[in-house]
Amino acid sequence: MAARGGAVSNEVAVGRRLGLDTLDRLGGQRRGWIGPAVDPRALRVGIVHLGIGAFHRAHQAVFTELAAAATGQDDWGITGVTQRSASVRDQLMPQDGLYSVLERGVGAAPLRVVGTVRDVVFGGGDPAAVVDRIADPAVRLVTLTVTEKGYRRDGTGRLDRSDPEVAADLGGQPPRTVVGQLVRGLQHRLAHDAGPVTVLSCDNLVGNGDVLRGLVQDFVDALPSSEAGGLADWIASSVRFPSCMVDRIVPATTDEDRADVLAVLGLEDRGVVVAEPFSQWVIEDDFAADRPAWQRAGAVLTNDVAAWEAVKLRMLNASHSLLAYLGALSGYDTIAAALSDDRLAAAAEALMVEDVTPTLQVPDGLDLDDYRCQVLNRFANPALRHRTVQVAMDGSQKLPVRLLGTVRDRLSAGAVPRYAALAVAAWMVYVAQGRDVRGRDLPLDDPMADRLRTATAGAGGGPGRVVDSLLRIPEIFGADLAEHDGFRAALVEHVGRLMKG
Repeated sequence: MAARGGAVSNEVAVGRRLGLDTLDRLGGQRRGWIGPAVDPRALRVGIVHLGIGAFHRAHQAVFTELAAAATGQDDWGITGVTQRSASVRDQLMPQDGLYSVLERGVGAAPLRVVGTVRDVVFGGGDPAAVVDRIADPAVRLVTLTVTEKGYRRDGTGRLDRSDPEVAADLGGQPPRTVVGQLVRGLQHRLAHDAGPVTVLSCDNLVGNGDVLRGLVQDFVDALPSSEAGGLADWIASSVRFPSCMVDRIVPATTDEDRADVLAVLGLEDRGVVVAEPFSQWVIEDDFAADRPAWQRAGAVLTNDVAAWEAVKLRMLNASHSLLAYLGALSGYDTIAAALSDDRLAAAAEALMVEDVTPTLQVPDGLDLDDYRCQVLNRFANPALRHRTVQVAMDGSQKLPVRLLGTVRDRLSAGAVPRYAALAVAAWMVYVAQGRDVRGRDLPLDDPMADRLRTATAGAGGGPGRVVDSLLRIPEIFGADLAEHDGFRAALVEHVGRLMKG
């Protein structure tokens, strides 16, 4: 379908919801939006995506549709799996899988309707269907955006077999964890000779492909030999786990965003996602079968993702977290508002320049100074309204991959990373105080929330006690950081100042 033009009639606009029929009826009646780049009705499913939230729909799904359009391929439709609730299924399926991507900021493209999602399954309600989709011979790719906590790792980075859901999946329940779904799906592929498949993690984890491969192997190793027979060997020969790095800011959709889409499109879209104009995808070129021509849509295919990944995690994601915690404590509702505070902006830049840059191996062709400026300009985009408390979610999972690698590298070099310590301290105060300078409550949305509350509840009011109560949680900080006097002292200093407001 091509771009539309003209003026929409009230008869079309009022009370109508996005879908294949309503989209077709608009015909050439409206300007300001772009229709699906491929015909959704002609698409066959070749990808299963676990964790079909806003980020996937604004990022990988768009790359996939543009790649299919560039090559004329019609076998890269997506079946999305929503893990935690049926809300995305209920948003998209009455719309025939269609949704729009609304870009905000300078250089924003027109509203785009995306048609590459052809089915959505609620894994919590129908786990057997997830296994069946993964085992479909037409599927050659399984991709994931399940956030750091979705991998259910223990403090050593291995599969957490003490997790009740992991244990139940290993015991034979219809699988509800991501790793359980993958392994049971791979078992079915082997049993039905469904062919090789690539499993591509798109989450913010260092070496995400290697991490996922290891967790799958942990699950297989824990199975009884009667169930696992030949599975490990088949995975080694027929499944690939490439790493990748993804980047696009995708804030939560608001009622105002939905109203703007209605004004532009003339149809109600309950699945709209909002994004900045920028989008980046760097993928390790290691696939078990064919793949979409993502490079035709602007992705970078490479043999070495690690350097790109480190730059993004340590510069962009780390400074994002710093601004989220400092901004929330200071009473700022959005990242852009936090960055308008000169003190916070200086801290974010100093984190990247003084602490992060000495730890990086810069990829060929990347100007780190330009990248740093680009990061700050993207964060300053007021049109995104990316909420500080949204970025602050899951801190116990994010700190180790975003900040603590930098901390350890700088400590090993004999330097205490002052601004990385400030970001960690801001998280500690966010957890311990739970309110901003205006006295407003701050939500602690974290898989370890109960553990964090228990630790800080017994810490008393002093900064040293707050630091020690959290620094001694080995699942977050390991055993080494609590023993480093210089790092602890920096944390205590920062926490004391932040607690005074």
